Amino acid sequence: MNEDLERLQRALGYRFGDEPALLRALTHRSASSDNNERLEFLGDALLNFAVGEALYLRQPKAAEGDLSRLRATLVREETLASVARRIQLGDVLRLGSGELKSGGYRRDSILADGLEAVIGAVYLDGGFVAARELCLRLLEPELGNLPDPLSLKDAKTRLQERLQAAGRPLPEYAVLNEEGPPHRRSFRVRCRLADDSSETMGEGGSRKIAEQQSAERMLDLITSGGRHA
Repeated sequence: MNEDLERLQRALGYRFGDEPALLRALTHRSASSDNNERLEFLGDALLNFAVGEALYLRQPKAAEGDLSRLRATLVREETLASVARRIQLGDVLRLGSGELKSGGYRRDSILADGLEAVIGAVYLDGGFVAARELCLRLLEPELGNLPDPLSLKDAKTRLQERLQAAGRPLPEYAVLNEEGPPHRRSFRVRCRLADDSSETMGEGGSRKIAEQQSAERMLDLITSGGRHA
């Protein structure tokens, strides 16, 4: 385990003075009552601040909404799990036998939580500056390749903004059909433009998903020249 911890600390670019703090950060609740959940809470707060500050400084012209969307995509579970895999965090996580058998060390949620816990442990071990520097170091590839904030807006928001910019009324959504058992519902939703009766349909396992799909199809219809906007 010591060799694995050495490798991890090299990958982090940080050496712990208090090694038990690192061990606790790597311990999932399935392995011990002395686990990383509280450190995860702390790391999550630090990560959100560090990323928010970095975006504020690197994107001086971005609006608040754009900054929020960019931060959300950087601190989401999927992104953090990818970072955790990059430093091979799963290889050193301490999991209970059940989680080990089910491949918990590969699961996005466990990897992301473990990464946040390590950040929290670095804060307690080395202070705020060390934790902030770690966050920026870990996420530098993502911070250096930020997506267009517009691409992060959901379809309903993009459709609404496009129609408003053209001085047109907001779209109307209606559930046309809902079926299936409670654990596997299926929704069919219509999106209609009030001023020209254009319609698109969307389907999904929730009303929200179906609405987003119908909005995306309406945007496609407008963009393709099927309707003006």
